[in-house]
Amino acid sequence: MIRINLMQTGLHLHDSPRPLAPVLRSASRVEGPVIVMTHGYRYQPGNPRICPHRHILSLDPEPQPHPAPSWPGGLGFAPAEDTPGLAIALGWDGSGTLWQARRRAILAGQALAGLLARLHHQRPDRPIHFIGHSMGVELALAALPLLPPGALTRIISISGAVYAGQAQQALRSPAGQVAEFINVTSRENDLFDWLFERAIAPPHRRDRAIGAGLDLPNAVTLQLDCAHTLTHLARLGLTVAAPQSRVCHRSGYLRPGALTLYRHLLRQSHWLTLDLLRHGLPPHPAPRWSRIFAPAGARPGLPFAPNAS
Repeated sequence: MIRINLMQTGLHLHDSPRPLAPVLRSASRVEGPVIVMTHGYRYQPGNPRICPHRHILSLDPEPQPHPAPSWPGGLGFAPAEDTPGLAIALGWDGSGTLWQARRRAILAGQALAGLLARLHHQRPDRPIHFIGHSMGVELALAALPLLPPGALTRIISISGAVYAGQAQQALRSPAGQVAEFINVTSRENDLFDWLFERAIAPPHRRDRAIGAGLDLPNAVTLQLDCAHTLTHLARLGLTVAAPQSRVCHRSGYLRPGALTLYRHLLRQSHWLTLDLLRHGLPPHPAPRWSRIFAPAGARPGLPFAPNAS
């Protein structure tokens, strides 16, 4: 695993004075996929209270700012695992106001494009995947238009704080057209999507956050609080626990089974194709607020179904 920070001065190894270039050259010999993982708003590399490398991007996360599982561990990079691949834990400065963090996320995405292009040039045969939460998805969308086709294979967006029009534009770029986008949503995140839309002006009038869905041939939306979706995933051997909250921004990676789902989606993309994922899903995500305002004990199959499996 390589820990990298995207800073105003460029790309740097986290907590190390070593230059990055020779580390990447050495990592080119590692077999298996490259999985780039990044956080969302409020994290700040090097800040002991909110450093992502001490939290979700660590193999041994500290309980602050909130208890959370290890993303590298959940995606198959734990020391006891015998799975190939290169993990890149990517930190960027998501502190400050929402507007400040978003500007930095876009700049970090442009720097990410240089990193991904270098990795792709070193090993064009090796798939490079990306997984990000919330505003971290901005990085992948900002990078895509700057990349050569094939430099990014599959993107998993967990409760992405981005607009659908923005995602569509990036996925229509040359690199975006050959990438796959898995849009993980939940009606638990509706309040945060609504707040994002109130705070950040959309690129197009009446545009909405991708929590409302994303309609593209190379994208699929997985609504993880939908009983039908969870049943479909379970039939594929991908069991994710039912939701327990009406409102939660981090449910997409805190829920038991979620990181295992992403591990299989990133490591078995040849089998878990977008067509296979689509088959059995509802035609559209449930409408916004349908979970928050659902009556307690709503029947299984509706967005709020605490007892659904």
